[in-house]
Amino acid sequence: MSDLVMPANTQPTSQGADRARDPLLQPFRIRHLALRNRVLSTSHASTLDEGGMPGERYQRYHEEKAKGGIALTMFGGSSMVSRDSSWGGGQIDLSGDRIIPYLQQFSERIHAQGAALMVQASHLGRRADAMSTNWLPTIAPSPIRERRHRNFPREMDQHDIDRVIRDWADAAARAKEGGLDGLETLTSGHLIGQFLSARTNQRTDGYGGSTANRARFGLMVHEALRRRCGDDFIIGIRYVIDEMASDGFDFDEGLRLAKLFEAEGHIDFFNVIVGLADTDLALAETNMPGMFVPAGSFLGRVGAFKREIGLPVFHAAGIQDVATARHAVASGLVDMVGMTRAHMADPQIVNKIMRGEEERIRPCVGASYCMYKKVACLHNPATGRELSLPQIVPRSPRPGRRVMVVGGGPAGLEAARVSAERGHHVVLWEAGPRLGGQLLLATRADARRNLIGIVDWRAAELARLGVDVRLNTYVESDDILAEAPDAVILATGGMPDLSWLDGHEHCNTVWDILEGSAEHDADDVLVYDVVGRYPALTCALHLAGLGRKVQFVTPEDAAGIEMPYSDRVMLRKRLAQADIPISIDQELIGVRKEGNRLVVRLRHALTQQLTEREVGQVVVESGTMPDNALFDSLSGRSANEGVTDNDRLLDGVPQCDELAPGMFELHRIGDAISSRNVHSAIYDALRLCQVL
Repeated sequence: MSDLVMPANTQPTSQGADRARDPLLQPFRIRHLALRNRVLSTSHASTLDEGGMPGERYQRYHEEKAKGGIALTMFGGSSMVSRDSSWGGGQIDLSGDRIIPYLQQFSERIHAQGAALMVQASHLGRRADAMSTNWLPTIAPSPIRERRHRNFPREMDQHDIDRVIRDWADAAARAKEGGLDGLETLTSGHLIGQFLSARTNQRTDGYGGSTANRARFGLMVHEALRRRCGDDFIIGIRYVIDEMASDGFDFDEGLRLAKLFEAEGHIDFFNVIVGLADTDLALAETNMPGMFVPAGSFLGRVGAFKREIGLPVFHAAGIQDVATARHAVASGLVDMVGMTRAHMADPQIVNKIMRGEEERIRPCVGASYCMYKKVACLHNPATGRELSLPQIVPRSPRPGRRVMVVGGGPAGLEAARVSAERGHHVVLWEAGPRLGGQLLLATRADARRNLIGIVDWRAAELARLGVDVRLNTYVESDDILAEAPDAVILATGGMPDLSWLDGHEHCNTVWDILEGSAEHDADDVLVYDVVGRYPALTCALHLAGLGRKVQFVTPEDAAGIEMPYSDRVMLRKRLAQADIPISIDQELIGVRKEGNRLVVRLRHALTQQLTEREVGQVVVESGTMPDNALFDSLSGRSANEGVTDNDRLLDGVPQCDELAPGMFELHRIGDAISSRNVHSAIYDALRLCQVL
């Protein structure tokens, strides 16, 4: 449950309000460092590096946030200070001088946009991978294995301690020489945190036992950093204030430990979080909360911590919207508020607030796709692809083309938006009464209701851009040709197809259940999933919520294999709470009716053993198949015969050069081509239409 309490007088700044007094836009100072507002992006592992170096692609990703008005962007989540601190790739490598020129270029780029730049410098300890990269054994305060990273560490001796502290100081010196404004260390499950917590530190020497002893290693690290870098370099710590585990330290102990760091005088800020990081569930529920955790859930604890600490306090954990961020600063719960995932959705957040366009901020819908595919936002495919895709769509050198879009799901909405931003005249046809396509079904599941933001934001943008949206309109080829189009984009999606299954006429689809068209007269239901995404799992929970006895069956070796780990583990937890058993490695090969019951025939994917089960209802999720009728009727009449040139698409150049009078180009995007996901559909639309 969220401990965020929104006071009655906390409201988003209105369009006409005096933005000069907006809490988020107030400057802030840490020592000598002047920050232009209270918004930051916290360190995270973007996996955009080039062999551990932050090259052009990495820098451009952060530069967009700096251009967007952010005060501070932090990079390099879990950056390695030592060569035995690798988890196998995707980290920034601070362990050698090779990185210095990259940092110098990086800092110049960010500073030119008026923002500050810091890095997270850490040692993974037992979280490192002993069987990849340098193949060095992992080290830890005590030889206790972490369940998530699964390596067996050896206990550090004094030589290890001295060497790692030197490595940290050397890494900090490289950061300073690289022109960075500062760095932060990290406790969350990493080496300093492993020393702090009695659950991972069982030493009996001067580094274990009492609170002061467990803090000793971390204090020595920060003393070395300050001694090497001096007072003109900002040093902070991303700090767990409460491990929220029966065998971990609680808030009171976390506060006692923090006060030891504050008293030593070597750190300038606390960037605070809660929870553990050594299991998927701990990450999903506390440390890096996903879609199942309410926004701003830990602000109450953070505020209580700040009241006891004199140093500046930062915080980021599921703060997805401006209202929550503004409340956090206005109420004195934090000094700087992290909107990291929100900036993946829209790096222009601060600029839009400053321009009085807060309602135009592309919302973070909390889908956790960025945790699955790293910085790939579910509905902003330009993020992480700044070298090839624009965050702000430029106007076409040839505006005024007539673009016809068929289908009002995510792909069609994005195609219409981008084409209109390019300056074209756009008509969008949607057969249904509402925009949204398959997303309207997805949002009927409680945990996914926020996905409607993908639709609502685009609908508002289409209205602003003057797109001609025609609902309840089923179009045929003659209707389209009557508009004299220059480009036709088919985003008609797909429909479930169970024709591959013997006895499919006895089955329902997930669509049937979520849209309410299937009868609910059976007490027990078997949900079969061959896809591994959200629909089947959320459908199973939906049915259980209706009081049905549900079993979940998949031919894969786990449920939800194509989902972010955070959502996958939370859905598995909910299935367990709902008493829904999961059968893996089972292929559904047939369904037959016997009386008023159904007999399901299953084949074990590994042994080929056949079994049968009797149930009242069978629900199947196997993706969609496109309806090609409209495409087939148009392709032969189009200039490109409906062929989208993949080389041109990937190179970011227009599909067609000059069109003969009366001719048009024709393309399919999203599920109108094949069953994929929301990100793929929107990505198709952006990269095609950005050069239209």
